Amino acid sequence: MAAYIDEHRSRFKVGPICGVLSESLDCGFLTPRGYRMFRTRPVSRMRAGYEALARDILQIHSDFFMAVYGYGKMHAQLVAQGWDPAEAGRDQVMNIMRELGIRGVRRGRTPVTTEPAKGTGGRPDPVDRRFEACAPNRLHVADVTYVRMANGSFGCTAFVTDVYARRIVGWACAMAMNTQELPLQALEQAVSWAASHGGADGLIHHSDHGTQCIGMVYATGVMEYGMLPSTGTVGDSYDNAMAESADGAYRTELVCVF
Repeated sequence: MAAYIDEHRSRFKVGPICGVLSESLDCGFLTPRGYRMFRTRPVSRMRAGYEALARDILQIHSDFFMAVYGYGKMHAQLVAQGWDPAEAGRDQVMNIMRELGIRGVRRGRTPVTTEPAKGTGGRPDPVDRRFEACAPNRLHVADVTYVRMANGSFGCTAFVTDVYARRIVGWACAMAMNTQELPLQALEQAVSWAASHGGADGLIHHSDHGTQCIGMVYATGVMEYGMLPSTGTVGDSYDNAMAESADGAYRTELVCVF
């Protein structure tokens, strides 16, 4: 009702509007004095917190790279910026984003076109789908993914991710797949990062059965740096799920933005 009075007060004044509304059984009752008290009342602590949170959400969403965030990553970013999780809960962030018409990007489902094969191809798999590490440089996961470009062609990106740090520590991009060079560039970056964080000796380097990751040149490079090679089951993406998840986030949150 107060919003209706605000909209029409410049034309009809507050008193006449309240008089007309008081005659209607559907509109409720509000006196001119009550309207003025409502408008001069200080903003409540809860409302002020809500508005401040909404402003920060809009500011984060205006960032080019963070515009793809859903309520989970939006909440994490707010906490990183200093918000108390008790004052900015995940559900509250979700409700405010819904009211503001903000939503994160969603990954499309990829149809399954092949049946997974059995066995590891004779290579060890000490990870066994346990993507956990007690410290940095204990476990890296690697993968190579294809990316559809704006002109319809495909590019390739290789990633190496540190499981403990949850960060990409090596990457390389190319317009064509080169078995010898692309994954090696990402591997060398990962080794350089590991060297500045304690070294790569004893580090488990896990990948799938792609030819780029189990080729002789790449496998030799892994062992020369003191790493232990690990490979999941043939044709089963769940055995390299963490690397696949990083690929999906890259395609959805970065490539699709451009």
